[in-house]
Amino acid sequence: MNDDAKPLIQLSDVWKVYNLGEVKVEALRGVCLTIESGEYVALMGPSGSGKSTLMNMLGCLDRPTEGSYLLDGEDATSMSRNGRARLRNRRIGFVFQNFNLLARTSAVENVELPLLYARGVSASQRRHRAVEALKQVGLGDRLHHHPGQLSGGQQQRVAVARALVNDPAILMADEPTGNLDSKTSREVIQLLRTLNEESGITIILVTHDQDIGRHAKRILVLHDGQIVEDTTDFGTALRSLHRDEDHLVVPPPHTPAQGAKRPEGTSKPMG
Repeated sequence: MNDDAKPLIQLSDVWKVYNLGEVKVEALRGVCLTIESGEYVALMGPSGSGKSTLMNMLGCLDRPTEGSYLLDGEDATSMSRNGRARLRNRRIGFVFQNFNLLARTSAVENVELPLLYARGVSASQRRHRAVEALKQVGLGDRLHHHPGQLSGGQQQRVAVARALVNDPAILMADEPTGNLDSKTSREVIQLLRTLNEESGITIILVTHDQDIGRHAKRILVLHDGQIVEDTTDFGTALRSLHRDEDHLVVPPPHTPAQGAKRPEGTSKPMG
């Protein structure tokens, strides 16, 4: 890589704090992260670790409380809501667990939707690009099928095509196989891997599924709003994922000796 080339993503000391009345929740705590173009990264961690908050930050769906975020050299931190929306539309495609397809709209019309917000794209160009995106994910023969006429895996492929139609630099997938069976999950993950390896699209994936995470080339493990492991070795990531469980010691239940008096002020345990 050219020494002067900028990373695709650069987070510097990013904090995200939610004020819930008198309580402050630190969802991200001083996160620093660099992702180069063409990487395939999985964000993993227990529930509440901050991985979805980090995904929202990387996807310009939210902005940090403190710190900076550069996306392909552009400062997303200081942008207005509309500015972030334009940046998302140009640079990022999203895939979600629930597909988010319009039920009464055909596959090709669902894929066209992001192009309605793109300037200078005619109706014929929208249709052509949508058709090509569906062909890219293996659904060239399902253009006019509605979501109800498609399997779960096919619906997720439509969602991937919709994410690709703007030719994004980054594809962000939030639990993309959460509603799919294991066989279909493998097919969708293979599709993402192919897009990464053959088209050079940067993939950023949030998952709790170890079988899905192991396909990534780089794994970031989050705990309590911080990246605690950044590795290309899945075994190392797995050990980090389970570190809290390994150190968790559950004390045996305390049973007073027979005939012993219970201290005053304590109530009898409920059965």
